[in-house]
Amino acid sequence: MKDLINILDLSVEEIDDLIRVAEDIMKTPEKYADVCKGKILATLFFEPSTRTRLSFESAMLSLGGSTLGFSEASSSSASKGESVADTLEVVSGYADIIAMRHPKEGAPIVGARHSAVPLINAGDGGHYHPTQTLTDLLTVHREKGRFDNLKIGLCGDLKFGRTVHSLIGAMSRYEGVEFVLISPEELKLPGFVKQEYIKKKNIPYTQSTSLDDVISDLDILYMTRVQRERFFNEEDYLRLKNCYILDAEKMKRARPDMCVLHPLPRVGEISTDVDSDPRACYFKQAHNGRYIRMALIMKLLETDRKRLFLLT
Repeated sequence: MKDLINILDLSVEEIDDLIRVAEDIMKTPEKYADVCKGKILATLFFEPSTRTRLSFESAMLSLGGSTLGFSEASSSSASKGESVADTLEVVSGYADIIAMRHPKEGAPIVGARHSAVPLINAGDGGHYHPTQTLTDLLTVHREKGRFDNLKIGLCGDLKFGRTVHSLIGAMSRYEGVEFVLISPEELKLPGFVKQEYIKKKNIPYTQSTSLDDVISDLDILYMTRVQRERFFNEEDYLRLKNCYILDAEKMKRARPDMCVLHPLPRVGEISTDVDSDPRACYFKQAHNGRYIRMALIMKLLETDRKRLFLLT
């Protein structure tokens, strides 16, 4: 495998292997300290990021490699009109692997066609975000110990939420999964996602505009923010931005072992009084991103783990 554009580029078995490696890294990070020595990761972020960009850079540095790149389009030649294709033709001559974020859906597909090295989609508009999904899956595995027979609530911006689209695609491959889609009418899950990953596979699902009505039935609650940058109309954003707020009072109605996830950043959709609840897993989730990205970088660079005696 050369690139990762969509989470479905990875088989279930490959995801299992990445999680196994990530958990081994968490236990014995010193074994991996020089695995990518001499390798360079380029982070091309045409859209702002905190967790994704920094965790990619931290992942490569933790593997003994180095990084270069830019954190916004205005600090690259994209501001002068350079195309994604030309950028990748050039940068792939400077690095061994590339992580790219872009506000336009499909940009990583174009980039991958013009890159001589592996390219990882670090988020493309409202389309997909496969490494966030790997982070989510690692967190679910560590908190729940399984992927099957889970009732998953996804709350907030399901229309533009690329993390939601990718997670539904990934979880639709496991037995006994059920989705609860919680959003205002204006931010409902797109038809193509519902058709491809839910209806086509006859996966049970319900739709609700009320978080209060469904929270007591969930194994996992995946909260998302309403994304200001996806709105053309400021009035619509202001009207919808606080449509769901998870607080300590709502958590009283949730199961004792429910897991709360959020891809972050949060704005106001999770009250800070939830942070101390042991069911709040979003900060652990963010930290897990470094380890799963380390495992992915190793996989795409075809690091010979057996030769390096990394896994038993």
